[in-house]
Amino acid sequence: MTVIAAATLLASAGGFNITVQAWTFNRFSTFEAIEKTAQAGASFIELYPGQTMVAGEDVKVGPEMGDAATKRLAEHLEKHKVRAIAFGVTGISQDPAEARKLFAWAKSLGIQIINTESTEAIATAEAMVKEFDLKVGYHNHPRRPNDASYKVWDPAYVYELVKDRDVRIGACADTGHWVRSGIKPVDALKTLKGRVVSSHLKDLHEFTRGGHDVPYGTGVSEIAAVLAELQAIGFTGSLSVEYEHNWDASLPDVAQCIGFVRGFLAGKS
Repeated sequence: MTVIAAATLLASAGGFNITVQAWTFNRFSTFEAIEKTAQAGASFIELYPGQTMVAGEDVKVGPEMGDAATKRLAEHLEKHKVRAIAFGVTGISQDPAEARKLFAWAKSLGIQIINTESTEAIATAEAMVKEFDLKVGYHNHPRRPNDASYKVWDPAYVYELVKDRDVRIGACADTGHWVRSGIKPVDALKTLKGRVVSSHLKDLHEFTRGGHDVPYGTGVSEIAAVLAELQAIGFTGSLSVEYEHNWDASLPDVAQCIGFVRGFLAGKS
């Protein structure tokens, strides 16, 4: 068993893969984000497209980075006992040949979930899910009052989008953006009726569009109830801490969030 495989078994206790979304550390390189993820106590990371892989270099993370850079990335993950479990939020092309490049690259890194908002490409995404045995999560940003074409903020829309598709396609549940859209996260999860493959878990300091992240359990998002609902639906996907506040010094807050989830799981065991 590899070091990462052993860490995976430990980190998956309780059915949750406790993950850090690299966007949390977007003012740093991917290598630094991996190091900070390990320091915070997580064994999984969700990579995002376009982050500089190494400070001072030009390589950006994504399917166009090339084999040599991908190998360096995999080696840095192994070195710090962190596994790349998800990638997003990223576009998915409707062109199968282009989409295949993304899914093949993700598969080569051991990534299990691709998070997207490319609703127009769901047929292609479903074909890739079947070909590569990966999951696709439809992510939500906040409601856009002046843009009626933006619909993935609404969990009812996402459910209708995915309900008749392969079961490996579901929601990437961003609890913070639900709060910013005026939706209680637990209510949104119930609307999705179990079709959740990943989450960007956030607790906000107030129930407004301007709410910002705070450590889990100290805000208005009812994180303990969210975790209980995820357990109730049998969620086994990536549970990503995505902390978009205190950008330059958020590591202690991220570690506190991870500790909250572990404490919740310990109390339920």
